[in-house]
Amino acid sequence: MMRAQIEVIPCKICGDKSSGVHYGVITCEGCKGFFRRSQSSSVQYSCSRQSNCPIDRASRNRCQSCRLKKCVAQGMSRDAVKFGRMSKRQRDSLFAEVERHRQQQRLQANSVQEPQPLPAYRSSKEPREQSSHLIPPLPPAYPYSVEPELQGCPPEMHPYLECRIGEAQAQSLAYRGSHRRGESNSLSAGRGFDSTRSTPEAILNMSGSEMGIRPFDPESSFFSYPTSLHIEELSASIVRSHRETTQYRPEELQALRWKVFSREEIHAYQSKSVDEMWQHCAVRLTDAVQYVVEFAKRIPGFRQLCQNDQIALLKSGSMEVVLVRMSRMFNTENNTVFFDGKFAGTELFKSLACGDLIAAVFDFAHNLCALRLTEQQMAVFTALVLLNADRPCLEDRDRVQRARRDLELALNHILHRDNQESLLHKLYQRVPVLKSLCALHIEKLRWFRQLYPLTVHSLFPPLYKELFGSDTDIQTLTTH
Repeated sequence: MMRAQIEVIPCKICGDKSSGVHYGVITCEGCKGFFRRSQSSSVQYSCSRQSNCPIDRASRNRCQSCRLKKCVAQGMSRDAVKFGRMSKRQRDSLFAEVERHRQQQRLQANSVQEPQPLPAYRSSKEPREQSSHLIPPLPPAYPYSVEPELQGCPPEMHPYLECRIGEAQAQSLAYRGSHRRGESNSLSAGRGFDSTRSTPEAILNMSGSEMGIRPFDPESSFFSYPTSLHIEELSASIVRSHRETTQYRPEELQALRWKVFSREEIHAYQSKSVDEMWQHCAVRLTDAVQYVVEFAKRIPGFRQLCQNDQIALLKSGSMEVVLVRMSRMFNTENNTVFFDGKFAGTELFKSLACGDLIAAVFDFAHNLCALRLTEQQMAVFTALVLLNADRPCLEDRDRVQRARRDLELALNHILHRDNQESLLHKLYQRVPVLKSLCALHIEKLRWFRQLYPLTVHSLFPPLYKELFGSDTDIQTLTTH
């Protein structure tokens, strides 16, 4: 009977019809068999692309390496317990997920309209339903005009702002808001956006349908919200963008808290060479940054900035947003963070030879968790962190400042509604800490590049190098 209920949830790996919990994850028979075969000591897979192939029902057999990577990221393990031996908390979490899917199916069956891809902020000119609460209550975030040529704007960054993603990933992102509970692609921590397929066209020349959003009306009242309803709509738009561009929902992280690295697994990470571990973490950091880029493009007003300012904000602020978002995946009970499919402590990152940076990052995450921000508060705060008019190399600071002013109104609105106005000062106190962490990261990267220049040049992801790797960027980021 329970197996029949679980089958409501699609396979977490490929999205096909599931057949139960296999190796700790809800999967179909095909992915169950594939993972079993992959555990043979004689099996070795490699990816001929960039280890970010989309895995869905149609493409799951094309790249065995990326399929296995996704299995591991979702938590599949030969040591995983069976359903009958799960703890009560784990079973309750599974029952809750089943019920969410049942409710989603009932809503879809009763709906007469097609689900809209990624609802965007609506202009005040558009008709709207009157509602006293556009943002439904959410659980706490913690479980515990483009110019064709712009000087100083590196062309290598353009594809990442364009970011035309693969078919399966585009479907996951565009419909994540309405279909997220029914799609498996939305949870792959190792999944990257296929930026290699993009072209260096200006981001503002893209159509709204291509991005999965409605076109923003520059003549609307975005830069002057006269009513609380407009501010609430702005907040709702940012919250939707946040939910659709995060790798895990809070309840999913809560359900994964029991997955921690064993002593043998920790030793394996500690046994990696310095350059091997740096490369591995650079890939993981780049995965997170790509979600931040997608989030930024969906912030109302961001795409109305000139391309040079968009790039400047991302280069100087994306790491700060990653650090804030990382706190969502931090478990304060045992001081661990979700990494590579399980929760890890500082000791796992020993081979990076950056103990002070790792300790500082963990301290920041722990302290931010103590504020117990809701997802709504987290969403608007991260948008504020990114849209900072004090960033270097901005061409139109006034326009950025106007956009930031409206975000500040949105954050004040949410905190006032939640009776948590005192949080505002505490949040702003975290901003200087973020800047110091990013400066320390750049300092460590400079040290590493002096020792392993070929690793950085040849093996680090292009986006990571563009954001953090050039001499000019390092000097700029460490002096601001």
